[in-house]
Amino acid sequence: MSARLVVLLSGRGTNFTALQQAIEGGWLKADIRAAISDRDAAGLALAEDLGMDTVRVDRRRHPDRSSFESSLATAVAGYAPDWIVLAGFMRVLSPGFVEQFSGRMINIHPSLLPKYRGLETHARALAAGDSEHGASVHFVTPELDGGPVISQVRLPVLAGDDPERLADRLLPLEHRLLPATMALLTTTPVELRHEQILFDNQPLVEPLLLGRDLDDHGRRTGRNHVQPG
Repeated sequence: MSARLVVLLSGRGTNFTALQQAIEGGWLKADIRAAISDRDAAGLALAEDLGMDTVRVDRRRHPDRSSFESSLATAVAGYAPDWIVLAGFMRVLSPGFVEQFSGRMINIHPSLLPKYRGLETHARALAAGDSEHGASVHFVTPELDGGPVISQVRLPVLAGDDPERLADRLLPLEHRLLPATMALLTTTPVELRHEQILFDNQPLVEPLLLGRDLDDHGRRTGRNHVQPG
């Protein structure tokens, strides 16, 4: 049985496209029930072209954050998703909203968390003189970009990198990391319990690294980062 996904996005929809391509490739056993945005995003047009349901919950049409999030929650819940995937969704969600979907909401963030939560991650990595940068997929919790990290991908920072070039080099790796992680989550019993990720009731002791612990199709490889029970 395919997992039901709802994707939240605010921009071009490149990570949404990566998920859909993995589904069409047959190795991500899922079905994107809807793409939902807080604005008139290009990603919604991509979803419409594929014949998917799309929903725009425009923040500007709501008098306050509470009203906006109530409409957003109603839209999401209407598709009864197994997983809600934040793929470039640029709204900070309140603790109340997050708790409605606790343990089912995933975000991809362009840094090696816990480094550089929030915005301008590429510029901050360069300013810090980091030799390595990357992206993380994590559970969404009330703390901004603070939820337990499931998986990461890394790349070296090169001489001559600026924020735009670094972002451009990272994006194709994000397009591998997110589908691989969702393939893992949709085929392996996983639970978020008290800020701890459990696979088959065994705790994940550190994030899975794409290319070392996790392959591009979401299969576990190499070192085992799940602590035996």
